[in-house]
Amino acid sequence: MKEGLHPEFTETTITCACGNVFTTKSTKKDIKVDVCSKCHPFWTGNLKLNTTGGRADKFKKKYGIE
Repeated sequence: MKEGLHPEFTETTITCACGNVFTTKSTKKDIKVDVCSKCHPFWTGNLKLNTTGGRADKFKKKYGIE
């Protein structure tokens, strides 16, 4: 392998807007993010799914087919 080709991985701190802080390895020093696994709606269970149904669902509802 060639020397000096790969970037150097160092321990870095990732800080979320909600205040959650954790460490990992990266090529960047300090990383600030808007959303993490502690505050993201998908992971916290607060995700609202808005399904209106498609054409087939509307047909079944209109004619009472289940």
